[in-house]
Amino acid sequence: MTDTTQLEEKIAHLTRTVEDMSDIVARQEAEIATLTRRVEMLMQRSAEQELDVGGTAVLADQRPPHW
Repeated sequence: MTDTTQLEEKIAHLTRTVEDMSDIVARQEAEIATLTRRVEMLMQRSAEQELDVGGTAVLADQRPPHW
């Protein structure tokens, strides 16, 4: 094998790796967006339930007890 052939093989391998990683990052971005929306919905539901129970402040807005 020549040096040029070896370099071409390395470039092809690295190109494939970058493409695979790009696909993974795109899937993770979509999953993070979905999870973020779900967390926001859960926080909203929790806040609504807290207000329905008669609480004065939403739990997410309260300071932790160690403050």
